[in-house]
Amino acid sequence: MKIDILSLFPEMFKGPLEASIVGKAIESKIIDVDITNYRDFTSNNQRHVDDYPYGGGAGMLLQAQPIFDALDYIETKNEGLGNVILLDPAGRQFNQKVAEELSAKEHLTFICGHYEGYDERIRERVTDEISLGDYILTGGELGAMVIIDATTRLLQGTLGNEESAPGDSFSSGLLEYPQYTRPASYRGMNVPEVLISGNHQKIAEWREYESLKRTYLRRSDLLAKLKLTARQQKILKDIKNKLEN
Repeated sequence: MKIDILSLFPEMFKGPLEASIVGKAIESKIIDVDITNYRDFTSNNQRHVDDYPYGGGAGMLLQAQPIFDALDYIETKNEGLGNVILLDPAGRQFNQKVAEELSAKEHLTFICGHYEGYDERIRERVTDEISLGDYILTGGELGAMVIIDATTRLLQGTLGNEESAPGDSFSSGLLEYPQYTRPASYRGMNVPEVLISGNHQKIAEWREYESLKRTYLRRSDLLAKLKLTARQQKILKDIKNKLEN
């Protein structure tokens, strides 16, 4: 996957892109990341990329010209821009489903904003607008890092165990079941017997039950978005009865 990032602060990506899974993905050439400072494309001598909004108002807006020229440069270099993603509070909220959708793309281009907002004409070059949630960050860099991380780990060859990503929380729509590792007993806390029984069917049933239970207790809003099987509906009913009695 090709990833381009437009940012005024390329240095912010140095650590996250060099460490852990994303860093290994770059080393393995699973992803190819380029960062472009769109300040380098400003047409004024002061290298300003922002200006006051027409009609008045607080704050400064990113100008269209540096962004457009930077996109033109990337488009020429790569023979295309792929999906151009604007990090913006007005965008659709990022979640695991969006990460899975993006992981199927061949080329992603992120525009990281700063200041009060964007000149509206920038959106003419955008194919998607994404927000991390209902809060405001200083700029789009952190949002881009989160999206790149969540998307990269879904790419084939990134994780050591190819079963890891599908089993993560939210991939199934449910929170992940509790997990344990050795020792089996620690400070009086014991691993559930079923997990060391060797009975794979019973383990699968336990995990499904615990996943539904954890989701019901912590994120019941997720259940309203899912189409549960008849079996899962029965399990959930049993969970509710046990918790109420």
